[in-house]
Amino acid sequence: MTSPSIKRDPPHGVDAPPRHTRGTPGYRNTNWALFAAGFSTFSLMYCVQPLLPLFADHFGITPTQSSLSLSLTTGLLALAIFIVGFWSSRLPRKGVMAVSLFASGILTLGVALTPTWHALLAVRALQGLVLGGVPAVAMAYLAEEVAPTDLGFAMGLYIGGSAFGGMAGRVMTGLLADYFDWRIAMMAVGALGIGSAVLFVMSLPASRHFTPQRGGGWEAARAGIMTHLVDVNLLSLFALAFLLMGGFVTIYNYAGFRLLAPPFSLSQAAVSAIFAVYVVGIFASALFGRLADRHGRGAMLCLGVGTMLLGILLTLSSALAVVVAGVILATFGFFAAHAVASGWVGQLARGYKAQAASLYLLAYYLGSSVLGSVGGTCWELAGWKGVAGLIGTFLVLGLALSWRLYAVIGRQPAQGPASATKAR
Repeated sequence: MTSPSIKRDPPHGVDAPPRHTRGTPGYRNTNWALFAAGFSTFSLMYCVQPLLPLFADHFGITPTQSSLSLSLTTGLLALAIFIVGFWSSRLPRKGVMAVSLFASGILTLGVALTPTWHALLAVRALQGLVLGGVPAVAMAYLAEEVAPTDLGFAMGLYIGGSAFGGMAGRVMTGLLADYFDWRIAMMAVGALGIGSAVLFVMSLPASRHFTPQRGGGWEAARAGIMTHLVDVNLLSLFALAFLLMGGFVTIYNYAGFRLLAPPFSLSQAAVSAIFAVYVVGIFASALFGRLADRHGRGAMLCLGVGTMLLGILLTLSSALAVVVAGVILATFGFFAAHAVASGWVGQLARGYKAQAASLYLLAYYLGSSVLGSVGGTCWELAGWKGVAGLIGTFLVLGLALSWRLYAVIGRQPAQGPASATKAR
């Protein structure tokens, strides 16, 4: 039975097309397109985060309830990634991502028109389903089309686009909501997402190392999933994704509530400006992707998680400058660790790469959905100390997993799938 995510060998005597390498037009176009895809996906997903206090006031709901506008989206996104990851072996990768980007942009415009809280949640839930096309396929596309020696940098730029999109979505909606209205803010972000989708379609090269598969069905998908679920190293990366993303989204879910309240009492515009520190994720992901290629993923993963833990400890301060510094460090550490871990999944997976990426992202967004809402309960019971304690617990567990990966397989530089498999 043919694996649904392993390309077929070219006919005898026919060389396979070369993979994109740094400095080539295909590599540059791929990076531009995937940067735009990450930008659009994360800006549309997280644009509601600075609006959570406004939703609580406007609709008369609790902070935990307001977080559902994000948790529902990420929870259904996790389900969509899992489903699309299976079907992606049969559908063109570029087409799947393009449909996802255009549909999610249109639905964001629809959020601005919803008359009630439950209607808003329904549209955001639907948006989570359509957003799954990009994260389910993007990492598999890069692993197939980019040379292993340049994969870390390309993956880092994709994650960097995600960071820039998350920053732009948060800052734009926060500022526009402060000066105009949250509905106008959502319409502006939706239009930006549609523009990013156009750039993506115009830039991304067609797949050259992927052949849509027919047959195999659920049996082949199950075989691929079970292959990864018995791999202790991949399971460690999946658990790490759950913990890191859960902690990270909890920071941004409730930091706004803290900064709007005494002793800080900042305006909505000021809180949104602080969220601009999210942009450091662009530099962290690109930098650590390259460092992992040179010095090994294990050490860089430990460094990223440790930096995030230090950042959350600093947010306990009562000095605004120290709190902002803590948010910056936590953001930097998260994107550094995510860039390293996500690239490692594609290298450790022996075949069934789309399913491996889907499992990683399933854990990633389930962490956002489940742990992000749990953080609301901690906020209501113990304020920011409760939130920071919860996140700190996640990160200590994440650091233990990272150290295990470093000790077992992570001491050597990345050298492509062959070396990764051997290291197992």
